[in-house]
Amino acid sequence: MVEYSDLKALFINTTLKSTAQGESHTERLMRNSMAIMQTNGVQVDYLRAADHHIAFGVQPDMREHGADRDDWPEIFWPKVRDADILVVGTPLWLGEESSLCRVIIERLYAHSGQRNDRGQYIYYGKTGGCVITGNEDGVKHASMTCLYAMQHVGYTIPPQADCGWIGEVGPGKSYGDDGAGYDNDFTKRNTTFMTWNLMHMARMLKDAGGIPRHGNDVNAWNDGARFDHPKIGQAE
Repeated sequence: MVEYSDLKALFINTTLKSTAQGESHTERLMRNSMAIMQTNGVQVDYLRAADHHIAFGVQPDMREHGADRDDWPEIFWPKVRDADILVVGTPLWLGEESSLCRVIIERLYAHSGQRNDRGQYIYYGKTGGCVITGNEDGVKHASMTCLYAMQHVGYTIPPQADCGWIGEVGPGKSYGDDGAGYDNDFTKRNTTFMTWNLMHMARMLKDAGGIPRHGNDVNAWNDGARFDHPKIGQAE
């Protein structure tokens, strides 16, 4: 039996509603993934971005760059930094991820130049996925945006690392309204496969000590190592 109890997962919900404003459809779907992880011993943390004052910008602490308040540093240290798995959830608005989702992506990017203790970029060895909900088209489009951004800053994306649900196009029921979407086999399957693939990948990375650093060691590159990159003008 594979052990997952030493893994940590963080789910960030980027709904535009704070908790005080009511229930989140995106959270309903995210909680299915969270439940699978918790059943298998993963230490799961959840936060709703709208409950925090997260300044926009691409610096680790925007208070040092003119913002009056910025809760992101306390979210990053240690929640994001210590999570083996990061899942970003977003509703769809006009076919795109939420504006808060973009803020989270930009704040993740703010740390992308930092290093881990192996000389690699800080998100190396971590795995990521996304959850999308709405009642209009855009699940795959928003997933592409989120997953591309996560891999670009260093997260490892396993197979089928996204899930989502959309109702009929136009005004209508969102996920969980009167049970809408709960019996959708496609959504249930994708949610389950995504969750297990995230756990499998995180387990593999942790057991392997992360991504091998040969060929991606920033310090070594800065010291002159080129890891077999051909010299300018050298024939291939």
